[in-house]
Amino acid sequence: MNFIETRGNDATHPLSVTFSEAILSPIASYGGLYVPQTLPQLGEDFLKKHISSSYKELALDMLSTFEIDIEHDVLEEAVALYDRFDDPSNPVPVVKVKKNLYVSELYHGPTRAFKDMALQPFGKILSSVAQEKAENYLILAATSGDTGPAALETFKNQKNIQVVCLYPANGTSDVQRLQMVTEDASNLKVIGIKGNFDDAQSALKYLLASQSFKAALKEKNISLSAANSVNFGRIIFQIVYHIHNYLELVRQGAITIGEKIYLNVPSGNFGNVLGGFYAQNMGLPVEKLVISSNENNILTRLIQTGVYDIREGDLKLTTSPAMDILKSSNVERVLFSLYGAQRTRELMADLDAHNIYTLSEDELKKLQEVFVADYCSDSEGKEYIKSAFNDGYLMDPHTATCFKTFDTKSDPKIKSVIYSTAEWTKFSPVIANALTGEENAVDSVALEAISKEAKVEIPAMIKGLFDKRIIHDSVIEKEDIEREILKFL
Repeated sequence: MNFIETRGNDATHPLSVTFSEAILSPIASYGGLYVPQTLPQLGEDFLKKHISSSYKELALDMLSTFEIDIEHDVLEEAVALYDRFDDPSNPVPVVKVKKNLYVSELYHGPTRAFKDMALQPFGKILSSVAQEKAENYLILAATSGDTGPAALETFKNQKNIQVVCLYPANGTSDVQRLQMVTEDASNLKVIGIKGNFDDAQSALKYLLASQSFKAALKEKNISLSAANSVNFGRIIFQIVYHIHNYLELVRQGAITIGEKIYLNVPSGNFGNVLGGFYAQNMGLPVEKLVISSNENNILTRLIQTGVYDIREGDLKLTTSPAMDILKSSNVERVLFSLYGAQRTRELMADLDAHNIYTLSEDELKKLQEVFVADYCSDSEGKEYIKSAFNDGYLMDPHTATCFKTFDTKSDPKIKSVIYSTAEWTKFSPVIANALTGEENAVDSVALEAISKEAKVEIPAMIKGLFDKRIIHDSVIEKEDIEREILKFL
């Protein structure tokens, strides 16, 4: 299968590229992204075939339908990394929490967040491709808190790979920051920036498209790629767990094959729900994709009104910081699927030039055939955390936003799967406040408070962070990012 460009071709890029080419150089013509030329169709026979399959078997077969140019033994090694999760036989538990409501727990990997689901295998594949080509790669990652730790974990000490991770200096939890700044592998560099996630992501996209930066890297015999979800190597692995969750509901006797369900996803950069969008287009029976936002409700307004408007540019720092994003990169891939390359290029040009675009009435109708959306305030989120805990379920503030949209946007007679993207340990001060009323507790204190209240152990990989040495203490202005990266290299 080949991959094509969301904004059309500028006559300097190839008309189509292979999977390995798309993951090595993820930015396409006019600053666009790569998408599959066609999507494989799975159908009910595929689902029936995998009723008794392991997660790894499902992943390998789904990947084979894309016919990507990666050797099978490399793919086997990549998906074998799911054996590092809490339960190798079931890396993604699907837990019933109330009538017709199930939670897909995507956070049981080494960094306790859903980014491990894609980045663990993706890192192995990207490193293997680089070694096969005998080339050296700089991998850029911009993070709102979870991509960074997962990218650093998967790429540390990998041959032919160096990683630079950008994070907003005051925009992550203490645990997320410590997961990054204590990494000691020599091929990793972590940089805090004075700004927000959008600033970090804009810097990443600028550098990926910068000819002068690429020329400076070329002098060092280094090529450039990215670990963010602009890279389809991330997205392809995020399709798998949507299929797995559906099969889990069948195994649990909640649904029969062919019955439609809601997929309810907390959404920031839109990569997680994009995997569900592709799964639906490949034949997974999905009633609607439910977008759950926080008070940065740009996506809610887009889906409800057809207007993507960030002219005010007032990013709010919320209790669900991984969703504190104004420019959601992967919306572009949905625009391409629904409206084509020319219209996508027009819309993205409007966003780049004016910080706003507006869909036509017909375009909005198409969007609303697939998506519904609502947002959850910080105070509402804490109420949902407390209520769920009283019912026996402990969750993080991102998951809590989905409980709001379950109430407001789902048909209660149809089964819903909520995507829990992070373990409670990643955002303990918020959860401690919701459960006990404790104000402004630092992570180390909040973790102990929740552990005592909920009678749960703090995972060793989290508890040990507070005793590790800080390796990366750089916090710089946005304008100094390129210079800092070149100094590291």
